[in-house]
Amino acid sequence: MFASLRVRNYRLFFSGQVISNIGTWMQRIAQDWLVFQLSGNNPIALGIAVALQFVPTLALSLWAGVLADRVDKRKLGIVIQSGMGLQALVLGLLDVSGAVALWQVYLLCFVLGIFSALDVPTRQAFVAEMVGRKQIPNAVALNSSVFNMARIVGPAIAGFAITWVGTGWMFLANAVSTLAVITGLALMNPDKLFRGPAVVRAKGQLRDGLAYVRGRADLMTVMVLVFFVSTFGITFFTSLAIVAGNVFGTQADGYGMLSTLLAVGTFTGSLLAARRGAKGRPRVRLLLAAAFGLGAVEFVASFMPTYLAFGIALIPLGFATITFLNTANSLVQTAVSAEMRGRVMGIYVLVLIGGNPIGGPMVGWMASTFGGRSPFYIGGAISVLAAVACAAVLARRGVATGYRPAGLRVLFSSGRVGAVSHAKQVR
Repeated sequence: MFASLRVRNYRLFFSGQVISNIGTWMQRIAQDWLVFQLSGNNPIALGIAVALQFVPTLALSLWAGVLADRVDKRKLGIVIQSGMGLQALVLGLLDVSGAVALWQVYLLCFVLGIFSALDVPTRQAFVAEMVGRKQIPNAVALNSSVFNMARIVGPAIAGFAITWVGTGWMFLANAVSTLAVITGLALMNPDKLFRGPAVVRAKGQLRDGLAYVRGRADLMTVMVLVFFVSTFGITFFTSLAIVAGNVFGTQADGYGMLSTLLAVGTFTGSLLAARRGAKGRPRVRLLLAAAFGLGAVEFVASFMPTYLAFGIALIPLGFATITFLNTANSLVQTAVSAEMRGRVMGIYVLVLIGGNPIGGPMVGWMASTFGGRSPFYIGGAISVLAAVACAAVLARRGVATGYRPAGLRVLFSSGRVGAVSHAKQVR
């Protein structure tokens, strides 16, 4: 279950993530609540803040993937983490001093989005370099377990601390926490990294990455499903604050508790994913089932009549969400060649996060127009439909391209990555 932790470089990375992710979640809760306060509990303002944070992904994530293939990912990670720490420091000082205004938060959300657009593809691709291809599923799941453990601890701390000392100190705490990641990266032994062939700067490398994904039916299916589920179904960063404040009338501690209950499910799911990752490769069937389950639970949760019932429903929702995200990430990483990994992960990040500029304002508009519960039942329904549609496309593609029935059964019984591509080769 913890096989990847035998690798020293990964242990250093893992330890830094434990601290830094707690700070990250404290900032996320504080940022949402700060925007909510400065805007007079306006859900549209919260949606704008989310959109600004993710807009840079649309412009930069593909190029960040190219950059990650070309340069030393460890050194690039140090630069990126330093920038993210500086962003948190500036926002914290503005807030603590009482000088913060909504437009400043918007601007710093955009700045954070720039660094995040560079960070995610680099960090995701760097996982394989730390542990090697065989341990990728386990390492991805352990990363998620740390992320979701922090998602339990961070919001719980922030929810209560905000009521005592305000939001500003949460940003300052996050700025300090980035030092843990920087230290871990600096202490790594570069000679022990599992680096792929050096990718020399050349024209058309981004186009080559896009063509690589476009030519892989298995990767395209994952990318399409991830886009629809992440854009319309996984909108909790925005919708939870709206439900907590506008539906159930709670304060920051109530919002923090909902985030913690969601994280209980995601943490449990990530631990089980780590166990699966130590045993074998991820399954396509599991990805489709998780997407369907996520949408179904989210739809049901939207109609829960009380705060307690809604909070309890978030636990299985978190479980399905992290199962879906972990499986998708592992499927993509284990299916690509080393020299293409950065570019493919850039594309993956684009479809995973790039829909947030759409989803953020959309959630705010839906909550204002149809009520605070609407992002949950609409997003849940779209996720279910996306899972069913992708499963149908895979089945229809198998028949249309002349797959043997046994080959199609392999796709849904074993769910191995690349089954579609393999079937093309042997027809």
